[in-house]
Amino acid sequence: MKRTLIPITFPQKDPLPEGVSLLATDVGGTKADMALFVLEDGLPVLKEEHRYASSQWDSLIDMARDFCKGSTLPKRMSISFAGPVKQGRAQGTNLPWDIDSHALRQALGMESVSLINDLEANCYGLAALQEEDVKVIHPGEIAEPGNSAVISPGTGLGEGGLFWDGEAYRPFATEGGHAHFAPRDELDWRLFTYLAEQYGHVSWERVVSGMGITNIFRFLKDVERMEVPASLEHIEAPAISRAAEAGNAISQRALQLFFRYLAWEAANLVMKFKATGGIYIGGGIVPKIWNEAYCDIFNEQFFVVGRLASLVRAAPVTLILNQKTALLGAGWYGAFR
Repeated sequence: MKRTLIPITFPQKDPLPEGVSLLATDVGGTKADMALFVLEDGLPVLKEEHRYASSQWDSLIDMARDFCKGSTLPKRMSISFAGPVKQGRAQGTNLPWDIDSHALRQALGMESVSLINDLEANCYGLAALQEEDVKVIHPGEIAEPGNSAVISPGTGLGEGGLFWDGEAYRPFATEGGHAHFAPRDELDWRLFTYLAEQYGHVSWERVVSGMGITNIFRFLKDVERMEVPASLEHIEAPAISRAAEAGNAISQRALQLFFRYLAWEAANLVMKFKATGGIYIGGGIVPKIWNEAYCDIFNEQFFVVGRLASLVRAAPVTLILNQKTALLGAGWYGAFR
């Protein structure tokens, strides 16, 4: 296998034979990407792909049949899914789906179906990336191999880890995005109180995600009484991002707070995982709207961690530009599992 940007250890229990195809999919709360991979010269190569709106489908069975209509279904499938995976089964966190890999295998007549968490797939997908697929935000102060972490704001907030075994990384899933949000100043406490009245438990996902951007915007409107333009009567994260780019004050403030909280939680992961190998920022939001102003906010807030600031400063921070990383991870995991 040729050298990749990030060395990842794959299970290697049942590698895909040369020239054989694999069906892979990355299922999120908003969209599902499905693709056909074929092993060529020892590497999974993406041959064709299609994006589906998750909410418009009831299950992966019909989606897989639609994708492969007119051709024979591959004998192997690998699924990246936004939800905790237990014994081949998963329930969506932001999508009303249940997935059972055993039932899928029987319904589709496949030999095997693999199911992994979407952030675990993101971690595996790092093996498929090249230098043009990433952007270094902070190079780190020392070159020291060690654990790494991935944080991916999208519809929800995904967090994953990579354990460094001395030679390569071993990915693992977490549900850290649902851990308790920690306010720091009076504004944060007002936001926390506002969200607690609605949700009870306030997690990092409530502020560092697409829904988080919307939550922060509504807080600024309802509590901070900032003016809202008529064009934002129906509040959605993409519209808020566009309005911020156009100079709208409340939208700009919402994204400033989003990046402040992203920096805080990214620093938390560095300390919790002792991620001297660095932290990767992925997901469908940050790479699309990243600019120098947001970079300044992130760098201003990322190092505010007290006595262990030296550990955080040492960790490189890298932005994942390739939006297919979880899909690639599903394909690579399925090929080498």
